[in-house]
Amino acid sequence: MASEAVVLSVEGPHETREVRLSSPSRVLWPESGLTKLDLANYMIAVGEAFVTANGDRPLSLQRFPEGIDGEQFFSKNPPRGAPAYIRAVTVIYPSARSHPQLVIDEPAAAVWAVQMNTVVFHPWPSRAENSDNPDQLRIDLDPQPGTDFDDAIPAALELRKVLEEAGLDAFIKTSGNRGLHVFAPIEPVHEFLDVRHAVIAAARELERRMPEKVTTAWWKEERGERIFVDFNQANRDRTMAGAYSPRALAHAPVSTPITWDELETADPKAFTIHTVPDRLKTVGDPWGAMNEHPGVIDTLLGWWARDLEAGLGELPFPPDYPKMPGEPPRVQPSRARKEP
Repeated sequence: MASEAVVLSVEGPHETREVRLSSPSRVLWPESGLTKLDLANYMIAVGEAFVTANGDRPLSLQRFPEGIDGEQFFSKNPPRGAPAYIRAVTVIYPSARSHPQLVIDEPAAAVWAVQMNTVVFHPWPSRAENSDNPDQLRIDLDPQPGTDFDDAIPAALELRKVLEEAGLDAFIKTSGNRGLHVFAPIEPVHEFLDVRHAVIAAARELERRMPEKVTTAWWKEERGERIFVDFNQANRDRTMAGAYSPRALAHAPVSTPITWDELETADPKAFTIHTVPDRLKTVGDPWGAMNEHPGVIDTLLGWWARDLEAGLGELPFPPDYPKMPGEPPRVQPSRARKEP
């Protein structure tokens, strides 16, 4: 019996490519009935904006062979048999091990990733040819139990002011869940640890201004009903869902760039695979010109140095990272610390 498959024509910057999609009727989002073909068509519709945001970066694919309710796994390097237009770049992980990692350069590559049952795309904050030096400062505003998206809005607005004072232009997107992601384009002249320290400096400044509303506490039991400013998303090989990436949640939401003017009235549940293509046609891409005027993190690193002098040192790294100089005792964020 002939296998079910379709061939999709995907326009690119140089040519139109034919991408074969097997099992197009496979349901990836059971609640909404969205299929693999629906996801591929979504990626075609948002392809240009998706590549602008996530292209030319090392990328991890979060794959769901049986749909979002089934088993999942991450893949980083292109498998054997990948098309010639799929490339990889060698990156160095925190363990000091190096490995080739996938790079997407055109919409057809994103559709090919859908053929591999990819639902969520996780780009690095650095470019393929300079993967050691981020060109994006990223801050994840993560609502804790007892808080929600609406609580993250005033934190994001104040964070924008903090970054402005540090000489950086901030851009914002929904996480696709309850949180917000704030990005600032930067010159790729500092390695990951410096950028992490810049993020911590900004996070601490935000915490000083909104101590009842935000926290940098790594241990969950210390966060309270506040927005956690997740500084550990700034580490090497730590990624978040990319702009215009779908999320593996029941209503098929999308991590969606928005303007600052939209933020206070935004409903993250309204940005889905169904709605984002039309939004791009009518509103345009709020991140389209993000990379035109990158800033520098010198002011934030000055704040970091100031805080070090005041006795505020390094914050905990994730448990799977090598121990770092000056780091406090390593504890899982969900494990209560023992009293001395």
